Amino acid sequence: MLSHKNLVSNVMASRSIIKLRRTDKLLSILPMAHTYECTLGFINSIAQGSSSWYLDKPPVASVLLPALKKIRPSIMLSVPLVIEKVYRASVVPSLQKISLYKHNFLKPLFHRIAGKKLYKTFGGRLRFFGVGGSALAPDVEAFLADAHFPYAIGYGLTETSPLIAGSAPFKTKLRSTGPALKGVELRISEPRPDNGEGEIQARGPNIMLGYYKDNDKTAETFTDDGWFKTGDLGIFDQKGRLFIKGRLKTMILGAAGENIYPEEIEALINKSSVVAESLVLGEGAGLTALVQLKEEVLSDLKAKAKDSVEDFERSIEDLLEFVRKEANSGLAAFSRITKMVRHKDAFEKTPTQKIKRFLYTATGLRKTSGIKP
Repeated sequence: MLSHKNLVSNVMASRSIIKLRRTDKLLSILPMAHTYECTLGFINSIAQGSSSWYLDKPPVASVLLPALKKIRPSIMLSVPLVIEKVYRASVVPSLQKISLYKHNFLKPLFHRIAGKKLYKTFGGRLRFFGVGGSALAPDVEAFLADAHFPYAIGYGLTETSPLIAGSAPFKTKLRSTGPALKGVELRISEPRPDNGEGEIQARGPNIMLGYYKDNDKTAETFTDDGWFKTGDLGIFDQKGRLFIKGRLKTMILGAAGENIYPEEIEALINKSSVVAESLVLGEGAGLTALVQLKEEVLSDLKAKAKDSVEDFERSIEDLLEFVRKEANSGLAAFSRITKMVRHKDAFEKTPTQKIKRFLYTATGLRKTSGIKP
């Protein structure tokens, strides 16, 4: 339950990150029913006199690109999946065609050039491209930073109206969500002595009243001294910037007590040119990665296998093993993937394009028992 005070306080506090102008145009590509878009897009633009533009279809490339060209927005709010798809589908292939790109010292230069083209694709007027809802892939964020793209990272939850931490474009620290939002207090509960990690807890005028007609769940979500439990794990650096490590519920405990964050492993797997999406689970012995391969990759494998189903399946197994070894080469020993399973269909997602983890098992089968549609 979010009150008028909750929502308006969050709108007011967000001005410490970005102040909208009457001349700003916001292009909305996220569901209005989600607090992220409703508060920071819809209410925020009304409160500050800006204009908002809405798509009447899902923001696929064939719809989004013409809209960007026509509207030329100055403000956009997005989830990582949108910019990650643009980067992997358009930017990476163009960069890999450049022979000099293999030299690491030249990559920032080529990223800057590619960034200018990307900026024009988005209409050439962007001054704020907000990213929230889930973690942005490390390689994509590194590119955006090199490219001088006006991206900004924010962190929050529906229960917090939603924003509790963030930073403005060109003030972001790689992999950090930034400091606490003005008027919001953040703390790390019971930090581990070895690395300082613990649950992120928040307090402020933007924190919800509670869950509707669910006093027990409300009580469980707040500490005795009134702090909201986010369910996320994080740490602060010396400058008070927050770094999200993962969800408390999805964290996997290693054999020797190590904290394994599946989101970090998935980001590494998704860097592969043959992978569409992945989901890492820790059921049973070792880690299992469910992997959805790109359609064009599967089409190519089918063409090479001709009419042989056995050759096609063997090619998929070989490819998954290659991806597994490639990912494991960049992982610590305790977080390496034991098995990869091909996931044939697209993963079911939330409105902010996060995979619904609770629906899947390490065998690749979808859970159905007790799940309401």
